Amino acid sequence: MQDMQDMMRRLNQSGKRLSKGHRKIAEYIVEHYDKAVFMTASKLGEKVGVSESTVVRFASAMGYEGYPQLQRALQELVRHWLTAVQRFEMTTDIDQNEVLRTVLHADMQNIRTTTEEIDTAAFDEVVEKIISARNIYVMGLRSAAPIAQFLAYYLNFIFDNVRIVSETSGDVFEQISRINESDLLFGISFPRYSTRTIEAMSFARARGAQVVGLTDGPMSPVYATSSVCLTARTDMASFVDSMAAPLSVINALIVALGLRRRDELSEHFRLMEGIWDEYRVYVGKDRD
Repeated sequence: MQDMQDMMRRLNQSGKRLSKGHRKIAEYIVEHYDKAVFMTASKLGEKVGVSESTVVRFASAMGYEGYPQLQRALQELVRHWLTAVQRFEMTTDIDQNEVLRTVLHADMQNIRTTTEEIDTAAFDEVVEKIISARNIYVMGLRSAAPIAQFLAYYLNFIFDNVRIVSETSGDVFEQISRINESDLLFGISFPRYSTRTIEAMSFARARGAQVVGLTDGPMSPVYATSSVCLTARTDMASFVDSMAAPLSVINALIVALGLRRRDELSEHFRLMEGIWDEYRVYVGKDRD
């Protein structure tokens, strides 16, 4: 939160030395940051009554290479604190006829940016830590719960020591009470961050366990709490969290772990196919 306050202070102070047009931009951002940071330079200029080029020059005056860099810095600062109401209000700027393309484009951009920014060394380290863990605890609450369930579901094919930590199974601290230095907790959280997930990760780290995080960037409290952390972009088009990039990272992680346990996993799937066929788990050819 201190970083956000510093940025707002810079914008406020900038009005003392900027032109009238630049001052109007700074004032609009301060007063309507929740909407302004997701506007294009053209849209922001239209809102405050200045040209697109004036907005671009404002970004340079603030010390950025261009408007996209200023916009990204502001997004990083405010996206963590947006309420559900503020997120929903952002939807009002989306043309009803363009909802599908807008959301799909946002997801594509998140995956593209994640591909460019992800730390491959950290990814490899996470693979090694999971392989070495005695017990693997996977935790994701609220909107992160479905992807935590997805990760745990596939990890259970590869390992026999996977435990999902969820609010539906009782108090989360009871579920990780025996965690120690031989174990690993994989914590997943994105804005708005789950307090309970951060607390559980801190608890596990204090017990000596390896703590792996999956979150949206270095400013996340998940990042600071993790032994090693993977990041994936989740810029939203509205109040809905964009989980396309995090899910892609999890897919890659599952594939990497499966390749490391290739022989054991192949044998396990042969066993499971027999069980699935016998008990008609999946739709298939009719049997006599």
